[in-house]
Amino acid sequence: MVRISFDDKFKVTFSKIKNKLTKERIIKQIKKIKDNPEIGKPMRNIRKGTRELYVGSFRLSYFYFKDKNEIVLFDFYHKDRQ
Repeated sequence: MVRISFDDKFKVTFSKIKNKLTKERIIKQIKKIKDNPEIGKPMRNIRKGTRELYVGSFRLSYFYFKDKNEIVLFDFYHKDRQ
């Protein structure tokens, strides 16, 4: 079973979200990631090794460590901040 952990940056960003619908959509995407960790788009260049999944106009960034069978949710940001 895949273990999920949260980076401090993600925790702070998630706690600042006031929109209940957005929080529910994030949780739904986290469940999808847990079921299939390689579902996100693999990133290149500076963010190599991370994956991203869309949540509306936002991006959910995470690391997937196959050898440890662990997912670390790294960041949640607006697409314009890339």
